[in-house]
Amino acid sequence: MKAEALFWQQCTQAVTDDGSIDAQRLMDLVIATYRVHESNYDEIERSLETLLKENHVLRGNMSALSQAFDGQKKLFEIILNNLPLGLSVFDADQRLTLSNIRFRQLFGLTQEDLTAGATIADLTEKMRGRESTKPGRRTGRHSAATARSSGLRRREWLMDDGRIIQSMVTILSDGSNISIHADITEDRRAAERITYLAHHDPLTGLPNRIHFREQVDATLAERKPDEQIALVHLNLDRFKSINNTMGVSAGDKILQQVAERVRASAGSENTLARLGSDEFAILQTGKQQPWNVTALAEQIRRELSEPFLHGEKQVELSVSMGIAIAPEDGEETDILLKNAGVALSHAKADGRKRERFFASEMEAQMQLRHALEADLKAAVENEEFELHYQPLYDLSQRRICGFEALIRWNHPVRGRVPPMDFIPLAEEVGLIVDIGRWVLRRACNDAALWPEGIKVAVNVSAIQFSSSDLTRDVGEALAAAALSPSRLELEITESVLMENLSEVLPILHALKERGIRISMDDFGTGYSSLSYLSSFPFDKIKIDKSFVNDIVDNKEAHAIMHAIILLGDALGMRVTVEGVETAAQLALLECEECDEIQGYHISPPRPARDVPHLLSLPPKNGGLTRLPKAKH
Repeated sequence: MKAEALFWQQCTQAVTDDGSIDAQRLMDLVIATYRVHESNYDEIERSLETLLKENHVLRGNMSALSQAFDGQKKLFEIILNNLPLGLSVFDADQRLTLSNIRFRQLFGLTQEDLTAGATIADLTEKMRGRESTKPGRRTGRHSAATARSSGLRRREWLMDDGRIIQSMVTILSDGSNISIHADITEDRRAAERITYLAHHDPLTGLPNRIHFREQVDATLAERKPDEQIALVHLNLDRFKSINNTMGVSAGDKILQQVAERVRASAGSENTLARLGSDEFAILQTGKQQPWNVTALAEQIRRELSEPFLHGEKQVELSVSMGIAIAPEDGEETDILLKNAGVALSHAKADGRKRERFFASEMEAQMQLRHALEADLKAAVENEEFELHYQPLYDLSQRRICGFEALIRWNHPVRGRVPPMDFIPLAEEVGLIVDIGRWVLRRACNDAALWPEGIKVAVNVSAIQFSSSDLTRDVGEALAAAALSPSRLELEITESVLMENLSEVLPILHALKERGIRISMDDFGTGYSSLSYLSSFPFDKIKIDKSFVNDIVDNKEAHAIMHAIILLGDALGMRVTVEGVETAAQLALLECEECDEIQGYHISPPRPARDVPHLLSLPPKNGGLTRLPKAKH
C-alpha cells in the first residue's frame, strides 16, 4: 500500500465524532504502523542473510560438482582410452561422435583422421586394410535384414599386416550405432590350428582318419558310373619293435621319413593319410584298376625297402598292404575301409611284405581267424598247451644229448591245432610273449627231471627280444626249476637279427655270459646267414631240413652240406642237421663227422612222459630203435 493512501486512512481513523482530528490518536496510528514495518524489515534482513548463506553453500556445492564432473570426465577418458577393445560411436548420419585410442590403433588411423564428423566411408578409405569377404560370411540383403531385425551386426576386416579385426555393431533405434572392435588374429589362428589338428596327424602333417573318411565320403559321392576308386591300407611290419628297442622318439622320426617316402610315391593326385601309429591309407582315383594301384603298391614297397637312417644306425622296414576297389568291393566308406582292412590282415597272415586284394571269401576267413584269436587268448589263460620233445642225437657219442621243446595246443573243440596255424597269429597279436614265457618255464621244469647231461632247446621269437625282458624271463625260468644255465639252449632264426641287430646282440651276449647256449636255427634259408655268423659267436648252427632231402642222391646238395659242416667246424660251432628221416642220410652225415642230427629217423616229437623211455633205448645198427610214430 502506498504511503499517501496509508496516511489518509490513518487520518480517517483519527477523526472524532465532532469531525475534528484527534492528534494523539493519529500519532499512535502512525507509530504503530512504523513498528509493524520495522519488524518486517528485520525479517527481510534475516531472510536476506539466510539467502546469502544458502547462496554461498550452493556456490560451494556447484564448485564441488564441477570438480567432480571434471574428475569423472578424466576417469571416463582414462577408461575409454585404456580399453583393450576399440570403441566407436556414429550418429544417425553415420558421422563419428566418439572413439578411443585403441580404435585408431586397430585400424591404422591417425588422430587427424578421427576428427568429429568424419563419416564411416571416409574412415574406411583411410584404413590400412579392407573388409573381409570370406566365403560363408553373411553379406548382402539377407544380412542387412537380419541386422535391422536383431540390431546387431558383425563385420570383419583383413588388415594389410595380416591382422584380423572383428567389429560388433549395435544399431540403435534412431539409426546411430555403437561398435566395439577386437583383434581376433590369435584367436582365429588358434581356432584354425584346432581345426587343423582335428583333421591332421601332428607328427607327419598328413590327413588323419577323420579327414580321410571325409575324403572317401566325398569321392564316393562324386564317383562317375564307370570310375573305379582304389583304397590302400598300409601297415608297417613289426614296427612296434622299433619303438620298444630304439625308443618312441626314434620311432617318430622314422615314421616321418616313412610318410615322406609314401607321399612321394603316392603323388599329389592321390590322398594319403595316417590312420594310426604305424598305419597309413591311400585313396587313388581316376585310374584304371587294378593295374594302377598294383603299380603304386610296388613303388611304395621299393621305396620302403631302402634302409632308414637314425643317427648312424640303419633300420630296415617292410610293409603289408590291403587293397579294396570301389564299386566292386563296396560303395560306402565303412564297407570299403573294412574290406581293405580285411585284405591287409590276410597280407600279414600270409607272411607280411606283400599286398592282397580283397576277395569276398576273405571275410569268412577273417571271421574264422578272429574266432581262433579269441580261442588262443583263452588258451593262454587256461594253459591249454603242452610240450612235446624231439631228440637231438650226438653222432660221435651215439646217444641222445638233448631235446628240442615243441609246443602243442590241445583245443577242447578243435582238437590238436598245428603250431603253423597259431604261432604266426600269436606273434601278430602279441600273445607270443606270454606263450614263450610259459614254454621257457615248462621246458626248464621238465628238463630238471632229466639226467644231468641232457640239455633242452627252446625256440625264441623275435618279438620276445623286442616286447619283453627276455634276459629276466630266462633267469626266472632257470631259477624256478633250479636248472643249470649250461643245460638250456635258445634257438633263434635269422629274422631275430634282421629285426634290429644292434639291440639284439647285447641281449644275446648277456645270455651267453650266463652260460646259456645260443643256436642259429634254419641256417641257410635267409639272405645273410654268413654275415650274421660273424656278428655273434653262436654255439651251434642248425642246418635246415631243406638241405638234407637230396644229400644222398644229389652231388651238389651233398657238397653244400659238406661245406656247411666244414664252416661250422672252422668257426668252432657245433652243427645240427634237421630233418634226417632215413638211415642213408644218417650214415652219410656220420661220414661227414656232423655233430648232431634231429629228425623222424631218430624220433618224432614225443610228450614229456616218453622222454625217459627214449633215453633208455640203445643204438642199434648205427641208429636207434624207434618208437611208433606219434600223432602230431
